[in-house]
Amino acid sequence: GTCTALELSLRGHAVTLVDRRPPGQETSFGNAGVIQREAVEPYAFPRDARSLLSAALGRGLEVHYHPRALLAALPQLWRYWRHSAPARHQAIARDYAALIAHATTEHARYIALAGADGLVRRDGLRLVFRTPRALDEAVRDAERVQREHGVRFVAMDADALAAAEPDFRTRLAGAVHWLPSWSVDDPGELVERYAQAFLQRGGRFVQADATAARPTAHGWALETDQGRLEGEQAVVALGPWSDRFLRALGYRLPLFVKRGYHRHYCGGGRVTMPTLDAERGYVLAPQRRGLRLTTGAEIAGIDAPLTPRQLTGAEAQARGLLELGEAVESEPWVGSRPCSADMKPVIGPAPRHPGLWFNFAHGHQGFTLGPASARLLADLMTGEPPFIDAAPFSARRFGG
Repeated sequence: GTCTALELSLRGHAVTLVDRRPPGQETSFGNAGVIQREAVEPYAFPRDARSLLSAALGRGLEVHYHPRALLAALPQLWRYWRHSAPARHQAIARDYAALIAHATTEHARYIALAGADGLVRRDGLRLVFRTPRALDEAVRDAERVQREHGVRFVAMDADALAAAEPDFRTRLAGAVHWLPSWSVDDPGELVERYAQAFLQRGGRFVQADATAARPTAHGWALETDQGRLEGEQAVVALGPWSDRFLRALGYRLPLFVKRGYHRHYCGGGRVTMPTLDAERGYVLAPQRRGLRLTTGAEIAGIDAPLTPRQLTGAEAQARGLLELGEAVESEPWVGSRPCSADMKPVIGPAPRHPGLWFNFAHGHQGFTLGPASARLLADLMTGEPPFIDAAPFSARRFGG
């Protein structure tokens, strides 16, 4: 939402950004802080029996679920599984890669506008592997991605990884180091800086519940404590709350939510860059508040009670990898990722409501894709030729 507001203001629009909390305090606040230029292929639903059985029985850390939420999400998870078939996933990845190819260049524009370069590191993302077999498979796949999409990487053997990360207690098999990805010391603060750039250019922020907006004869309106807001056009960029708003308007898009957790640790060892323990399913990222430990996906209701089982397991695994130190927070942070069944965001006009626009369902890559998605939507809203093909991201692909 913040990126969309900033981009539209740069195009000369009078824009009011509405959110129930200040910018940078929701989902983007809690991620690992990586602008994942390497993530040209969205995460597919596992299709091998071993992975499916592990998830169903809760053996690994990658996935956890609440039974009631899993039941409610089954239709969309079934669609997700079908879209993850190799041929379909390959076609989806071509569309996805066209957008994420612009992730760092579009962030760079906003970083310069916001004067936020001091928050950014351009040293990549490292995936570490514990077994030679998993490392070999990952290197072969990285070679394919580099060949097909031009994303550069370096393969590291055990000695190179040990030299790069001297605080590791355990000798690992090696790593895949993706070079073009960036990271930030505080993703919430970066979004706040983008919001300040928006306000400095004449934008307005109103703290209110945007899901209460309704169509009028001349556009859209929202009653708030600060008065009635009206606009000719409205953009739905409500993240995991988008579906609630859309259902009130009669839309039934194949959306679901994945939750994730994090906690910070101080006083222990360090990692030199964001690091995914690929065979265990968690990320360690150096941040201003400490070493941030983030988890995989939890299928649960947005407002369901916290069940940080994955975080507890990830902490145990991380403590075997390096001296983690003490937890900074007494309670973990939890946030929700808005996901679509075909793994692509929804960007473009609403099919049945003139003046209503969509920009949501970015899954794990909302932070990464915020500026690029805002640029694409602004192209469509202002009638400019879109910088990439917008059709693959239209809500009309769902037949509504």
